[in-house]
Amino acid sequence: MKVDVFNLKREKVGELELSDEVFAAEIKEHLLHEVVVSQLASRRAGTHAAKERSAVTSSKKKAYKQKGTGRARHGQISAPNFVGGGRAHPPRPQDWSHRPPRQVRASALKSALSLLAKEGRLLVLENLTLEQAKTKAFAGVLSTLQASNKALIVDDKQNDNLRLSVRNMESNQFLPPEGVNVYDLLRHDHLVLSKDAAKALEARCIGSKS
Repeated sequence: MKVDVFNLKREKVGELELSDEVFAAEIKEHLLHEVVVSQLASRRAGTHAAKERSAVTSSKKKAYKQKGTGRARHGQISAPNFVGGGRAHPPRPQDWSHRPPRQVRASALKSALSLLAKEGRLLVLENLTLEQAKTKAFAGVLSTLQASNKALIVDDKQNDNLRLSVRNMESNQFLPPEGVNVYDLLRHDHLVLSKDAAKALEARCIGSKS
């Protein structure tokens, strides 16, 4: 497939040929779902915990005598039915992360890129070189590019001016080609790539087959 290449003023300056295997692949929604669920599950801290009765610091003495009081029989005050006692069957720290097979992850990434390309939400630029790191100035560039609302900007990680300009934006995000993932692709409205980043992303997806 061929896509138009623009400059920072949204003026067409050429075309770029991209692999159909990556940017025009079959969109497999079930794989998108599987990978997004796994990404979100892996982000869970899993540190929830509570004490059971054996872990509660309290007196081990029997609260009152067994018989003759007219009250229920009780032992330690660390029992779950006492205020300040331990919990019955408390939650334990747990690892929720799971990782789909490599081919599933690769296919899901291609599906996400193809979906954005199909819906016209993919924008390729000649370059994303900025003279200085200015958030306000780059916000104006995104407005000119018609991609000011929830844009994922992808370029080389050494592009510090771009990275710093995007860092303070609430709804936009910067990622290097090696950090692009299915969840971040789907939660943004636009994908803005430099030519070099588009080729790097293409090489990454094709290389994932081997």
